[in-house]
Amino acid sequence: MSFGTLFEAFLLGLLEGFTEFLPVSSTGHILLAGHFLGFESQGKVFEVLIQLGAILAIVTVYFQRFWHVLITLPTSARSRRFVFGIIVAFLPAAVIGALAHDFIKRVLFETPALICVTLILGGIVLIWVDTLKIRPIHTDAMAFPPMLALKIGFIQCLAMIPGTSRSGSTIVGGLLLGASKQAAAEFSFFLALPTMTGAFAYDLYKNRDALSMDDGIIIMVGFIAAFVAAVAVVRSLLAFVSKHGYTPFGWWRIAVGGVGLVALALVG
Repeated sequence: MSFGTLFEAFLLGLLEGFTEFLPVSSTGHILLAGHFLGFESQGKVFEVLIQLGAILAIVTVYFQRFWHVLITLPTSARSRRFVFGIIVAFLPAAVIGALAHDFIKRVLFETPALICVTLILGGIVLIWVDTLKIRPIHTDAMAFPPMLALKIGFIQCLAMIPGTSRSGSTIVGGLLLGASKQAAAEFSFFLALPTMTGAFAYDLYKNRDALSMDDGIIIMVGFIAAFVAAVAVVRSLLAFVSKHGYTPFGWWRIAVGGVGLVALALVG
């Protein structure tokens, strides 16, 4: 393990943290960056496990709200409804993700051109959605009806195609189903907890015999970088979206996907 490898892990961790909760596909970004940097991880485990840093960022920023839900769960119908909604939204990804895990990791994660194309298509969708005049029906992310949560959960499964974006699919799905911009983004944050924790645990279990001490150190470096960057993003994203909408992220996706396709054509 060289200093260069650790530095690459640090850069990829920062990239994960900065992009995880933006609708731009963190997985797509770090897979493309890793491809062009020549960064290799055992079974693409690094790219999944460093997401734990982003998970802890959500817990840190929303700790008081989560603690309130926990202590009021036995007595508050609102808290129970919130937890039930998150569980319902998580189930589609849990089932489909487990069934399609090997195909996703061995085929989709290894296809940079597909990632670039999905980045571009997702960017076009974001720009289009931002032009729609949708009157929000649901403005409280902690009070989404169970059926709305389930629909968003199925839409989240689109993000199993790298480059699509977990946050992007859930936010766009929420907006099209009547959620406000802030509520859609917050629900995406909350849904990230079980979804990303589940992906982390499942990937760790699947690759538990293949990871070495060096892999652990590299993952830890990426994890710390992802945590720091994700905290900054989560604290500022809602204010940015309220002011500017999602169009800037759409153009960002199109630019990254376009540059990626050109780079692949030139250097492979």
